[in-house]
Amino acid sequence: MEEQNVCLVIEDDPDIRGLITAVLGRAGFNVLAVETGAEGIAACTAAGASLSLITLDLGLPDMDGHDVARTLRDLSQAPLLFLTARSEEEDVLSGMASGAAAYVTKPFLPRALKEAALGLAGLQDSTRLPATGKP
Repeated sequence: MEEQNVCLVIEDDPDIRGLITAVLGRAGFNVLAVETGAEGIAACTAAGASLSLITLDLGLPDMDGHDVARTLRDLSQAPLLFLTARSEEEDVLSGMASGAAAYVTKPFLPRALKEAALGLAGLQDSTRLPATGKP
């Protein structure tokens, strides 16, 4: 049986969640997408060791993204990719301290997301692409 690469996407904005799901689905991931931190924690608990990657938005409606990240770190060894609009240096450093393996800011380039996700999941070497759509 072929191993599936499962990615948990935690993003409250439905349009961005749909874009992330499409990009990662085309990259070969089986995507579980949820809207809130609580749903993300529940999905992570249910998925267990099958997760290859978790993407997390810091600006969730129900919980602080850093708290969600720390809980996810206790539940899963899957690499954690922060995908968020918070782009200040302090935000990036706090994200890394919360357990993020990578930090990508919005707006992001779909190809950069794909390459970062594949690299973190160990599916190919990530290439050095800009993580944002900003010049």
